[in-house]
Amino acid sequence: MGISSEGSIVAGMSISELEEMARKCRIEICKMTHRAQAGHPGGSLSEIDILCALYGHRLRAKPDDPDWNDRDRFILSKGHASPGMYAVLAEMGFITHEDLKTYRVKGGVCQGHVDMKWCPGVDFSAGSLGMGLSFGMGCAVAANIDQSERNAYVMVGDGEIQEGSIWEAAMAAAHHELGNLKLFLDCNGIQNDDFCEAQMRMFDIPAKWNSFGWAVKVIDGHNMSDIVDAIDWMDTVKDKPAVVIAQTVKGKGVSFMENNPAFHGAAPSDEQLAQALSELGVSA
Repeated sequence: MGISSEGSIVAGMSISELEEMARKCRIEICKMTHRAQAGHPGGSLSEIDILCALYGHRLRAKPDDPDWNDRDRFILSKGHASPGMYAVLAEMGFITHEDLKTYRVKGGVCQGHVDMKWCPGVDFSAGSLGMGLSFGMGCAVAANIDQSERNAYVMVGDGEIQEGSIWEAAMAAAHHELGNLKLFLDCNGIQNDDFCEAQMRMFDIPAKWNSFGWAVKVIDGHNMSDIVDAIDWMDTVKDKPAVVIAQTVKGKGVSFMENNPAFHGAAPSDEQLAQALSELGVSA
């Protein structure tokens, strides 16, 4: 990562640099949730490769001026996966690594769900699922009204697309031909209570988005080259909203969390943290 003379992110990190940033962020995710003995490590670990690629390769933003009006917007609709967001913001310089120690601490910068009132670099205060795509659509419409080149990027989870409000927003976004609205769908297959297929089958997800008038691309959400290529592809879609459906693994990078519904919202114990850090390349 570099910073221009105007203080904005200079995108274009190499694949190896992005992969290393993701590894560091996974370490911080495990540390944050262990320290708080609360939080959502599984979905944070599944999303982190995408977030690192977005911030390190494409996003227009200024860490020293997080409210810069012409910045791209990023909306983490699955806001309970906040440790991933906070780890990236620390790597990019919006907050400090010391701020990560305030995760789920009363009055801390890093609240349990992402909150734009508390944390620099957060553009959406999350809570109930299903709201972020509508918010992102509003950001995209506002950019068009302002005749700005800024994009609105949104991330939702696959369990989240069981919410009807997602599909209202999807239909409206296509109607308004919002080529500056870009969506990442983190398909890790698990939601709060169980595997998504056990809770509510969603059948052919790409066909659904295509039928709603979106440009659709399906990728491996842990292959950094694929993710970067998909972000570049999003830039080529100008006449409609675009969605990248990322096939991911809940808890990716930590063996006992991978594809394990128990770690949707559970913190690692002392012993589990030690194992996770070892697997992520931290020496004892």
